[in-house]
Amino acid sequence: MPPNGFEVIHPAIEMVSKFLSSRREGLSPRTIEFYEGYLRRAKNVIGFNVTNEDIIEFIKSRPCSSGGKHAYYRTLKAFYNWLYSPKSSYKVRAGENPMLGVDAPKEEKKILPSLTLEQVDSLIEQAGCVRDKAIISLFADSGLRLAELTNISPHNIDWANRLIKVRCKGSKEGLALFGTRTEFLLKEWLNEYSANGRLWDLKYEGVSDMIQRLSAKTGIAFTAHTLRRTFASILAKRGVDCLHIMRLGRWESLDMVERYTRSVRFEDSMKFYTAIVS
Repeated sequence: MPPNGFEVIHPAIEMVSKFLSSRREGLSPRTIEFYEGYLRRAKNVIGFNVTNEDIIEFIKSRPCSSGGKHAYYRTLKAFYNWLYSPKSSYKVRAGENPMLGVDAPKEEKKILPSLTLEQVDSLIEQAGCVRDKAIISLFADSGLRLAELTNISPHNIDWANRLIKVRCKGSKEGLALFGTRTEFLLKEWLNEYSANGRLWDLKYEGVSDMIQRLSAKTGIAFTAHTLRRTFASILAKRGVDCLHIMRLGRWESLDMVERYTRSVRFEDSMKFYTAIVS
């Protein structure tokens, strides 16, 4: 079956469908939707007869922000790297990949929103039940992605070290830390809930819906990813090195950590500096 959104027969359908199928096991549903949406809109520059000039002109012509143009670039790069690799089974030469001649468009360095500790405390206080409090607290403590959090089983938790083994992007294993408040809330939740192989009685969409309701109730605009940025920003404000934040948050490079911590001000860094230099 062709992926959703390709309403008409198009030569790109088979390629895109195979690409998405190759990604489904290792990526979250939201990331799959991201790829699918951008590839659907870029279907006229998908194929073996596409040149790097075609792709450059297509990206430049998009009526969107610099961030949107960069999203097209990232998506097409991922697609073509797969297409011109042995994994695609199309038997084409990697050196003919048209994306090799396409430079990434410049992207505005926006400050991505994150929450304060006071806002996190308010969310936990106003959450409707122990389960929701535990979820918000765990997000903020560990920087978990939504897919990582929803797939936790009770046996993944190392209570002695307050560690959770999680399945990260690309089906890789990672570790996430949590604090004493989260430990208390998790244990309280498990006293109420008879876990049958899963830590939560909610799945991906259920947690997302809960967050939307809590955001509307509190007036604090946030998503699961806002809490992931909050995790990184709070650690940075406390003087934790970006390399340690990268490892604690299970990122594979420093680039995203630097994007997520742009909300850290000079004054925040100065407080850390004066605490160690006197």
